[in-house]
Amino acid sequence: MMGELALRSRSRVIPGALLPAVAILVSLLLVVGCGGGGSSSNSGGNNGGTNPTQNVQPLNVDPGPAGNYANGAFTSVNVCVPGSSSCQTISGVLVDTGSSGLRVLSSALSLPLPQQKDGNGNAIAECNQFQDGFTWGPVQTADIQIAGEQASAVPIQVIGAPQFPVPTGCTNTGLASEDTLQTLGANGILGVGTFRQDCGPACALSGSGNPNLYFTCPSSGCVPTAEAVANQVQNPVWMFASDNNGVLIQLPSVATGGSGPLSGTLTFGIGTQSNNGLGNATVFMLNNQGEFTTTFNQHTVTGFIDSGSNGLFFLDSSSTGLPTCTGSKNASSFYCPNSTQHFSATNLGTNGASNQVSFAVSNANTLFSVPGAVAFSDLAGPNPGFFDFGLPFFYGRNVFTAIEGQSTSAGMGPFWAY
Repeated sequence: MMGELALRSRSRVIPGALLPAVAILVSLLLVVGCGGGGSSSNSGGNNGGTNPTQNVQPLNVDPGPAGNYANGAFTSVNVCVPGSSSCQTISGVLVDTGSSGLRVLSSALSLPLPQQKDGNGNAIAECNQFQDGFTWGPVQTADIQIAGEQASAVPIQVIGAPQFPVPTGCTNTGLASEDTLQTLGANGILGVGTFRQDCGPACALSGSGNPNLYFTCPSSGCVPTAEAVANQVQNPVWMFASDNNGVLIQLPSVATGGSGPLSGTLTFGIGTQSNNGLGNATVFMLNNQGEFTTTFNQHTVTGFIDSGSNGLFFLDSSSTGLPTCTGSKNASSFYCPNSTQHFSATNLGTNGASNQVSFAVSNANTLFSVPGAVAFSDLAGPNPGFFDFGLPFFYGRNVFTAIEGQSTSAGMGPFWAY
């Protein structure tokens, strides 16, 4: 079990337009929760001969369902009414190793999924708070099918369900709602990160220490509540019958200057099949916040690997010497050097594993003006205090994300490996 408070989701999403010379809006998802929680008989290991292709799901880096995404890895998820053959395939779902749990826009979902309720029969909802916005919606239950893998009775968040007005307890932060396709930029988010749940023991607390992400909704209005770990929005991977200890993301290399749409794979399990072995990957064990340490330009900061972030985000202009962009109100979200700059950073796991990462940073305004380009290995922006290895890090690498409390050939998760 992980301990203490942890940043559950750090992904940067893009609801802005992918237009020439226009910087795309970015938001850093910072869901505050805590690690661990829960128990399961699904402890990883071999699954007894399942066809390896059953654990492989296609990924596409493309503009997404809103047509305005850069560096977004999308897939499809099959959602079913629990225990039935009444199912719907949701396309345009962003794959995010920086969060845990499936979240689907109400506007993209037509199934009557069962509503989760508390002991008094009141509906449960969640306010998933990000740095510049929030998603609000009920917690409902679904069977989830991805490739040949299945998870039964999984609590998910249905974003923007019209029958659940947003309470003041969710809006009083002053953050903007991200409950539509235009503001979220995807039909949903598939969180396949290092945690089993999206919050963990902190949200199960009554009173002080609860981050108030979960709400009970009597007729008088929704108010914060404690939510048992098993009832929280769950990372569906750890609930699979097999191949349930993590994921492997594989995407082709991308040269500086951008590329058109790409195809890759999301493979479930680590060391459970012939197609998901660690091989020569370096394993980075994580601290109780689900992080490692990154040293860059004589600064040592918290580092994390996050496929839901659309760029490499690190330090600020005064620390990097990289100017931020100008030309639109959101331009400062990205760096715009006069020419492509080359750097390296060093990652260090709690197990002593170390590795140097080389990367490039180009002018974001120039990148966004490349016709047809949606994949950028050299897109970066400021992020004081953290080093966020977003989707550019995944290009040309095999990147493994191991889930807390799940057994692998390299030991118990959580860890990243590449």
